[in-house]
This record gives sequence, C-alpha cells and structure tokens, in this order.
Amino acid sequence: MVADVQLEDPRWEACDLEAIAEAAAAAVCIWAGLDPDLVEVAVLGCDDARIAELNGDFRDKPQPTNVLSWPEEELGADQPGGKPYSPSPDHDGQYALGDIAIAWETCEREALEAGKPIKDHATHLVVHAMLHLLGYDHVQDADGDLMEAIEVEILWKLGIANPYAD
Repeated sequence: MVADVQLEDPRWEACDLEAIAEAAAAAVCIWAGLDPDLVEVAVLGCDDARIAELNGDFRDKPQPTNVLSWPEEELGADQPGGKPYSPSPDHDGQYALGDIAIAWETCEREALEAGKPIKDHATHLVVHAMLHLLGYDHVQDADGDLMEAIEVEILWKLGIANPYAD
C-alpha cells in the first residue's frame, strides 16, 4: 500500500479518498521510477477548519487551502526548473515520503467552480502534493512549468483531462 489514509471528515468516504489517494500516489511513484509497494505516504482527509489550523501552524497562514504536504526529506533541485534529488530508502529499502492533508470544502468548491468531478480534482491535488513530497515546487516559474507538465502527464495516464487547459 502506498497511501495510509486517515479520514477526519466523513464526507471524504463518499468519494472514496482512499482509492483516489492510492491510485494517484501509485501513478506518481511509477512516473518517478519508484516501486509503489516500497513507498508510504500518509494522507489526511480533513475539513477547511482543520487545514486552516495546519496551514497556520506550519506556514503561518491561518486560512483554508486545498492541500498541504510535508516531505520527509528536502529533495529540491539546485537550479530552477531542475530535477529534484531522488528520495533515500530506509534500511529496509522502503521510502517514507511524507504527509499530505486535503480539505473537503475547498476541494469541493474548486471542483464545482471548474465544472469537474470532485474525484478528478482530488486526484489532481494528491498528484500535486506527491510531487511536492518528491521535491518539486512552483515558487519559480521554471519549477512551476515543470511541475505542471508532470501533473498533466500523470493525470492523462489516470484518464483525467488537463486541469490547466482553458
């Protein structure tokens, strides 16, 4: 199992966040050349109040956001637009990549505003967060362009249309 999912908000059960997280995490692992059976990621399905608390505690931004991630290792690239470092396995050859939290109300609202199924948007957010755990970010334009292209590629393989297309 790739994703260890905890549901604080029961609304995530209706869209099966466990299956979404597992599929999205496995797809990112495969794209990154990691055996999904050797990778573990913790995923918290919560509400806006909880994610606002986490966002305040860890980013000093006490407001809701769609998804947060906490990488186990700092893997960021040395140069903008560069490939991040590969994660290190533990002594058993396992990869603990980190933690993800995703907020129901924000995810649902964004999906409705974009006219897309919440499952597709939640999948996109988990893919996005998984890439953060692997050292990708979008602070610099070159990094954002790279990360977006990777997201589109992985989502396409999962049967989800380009979320950035007009």
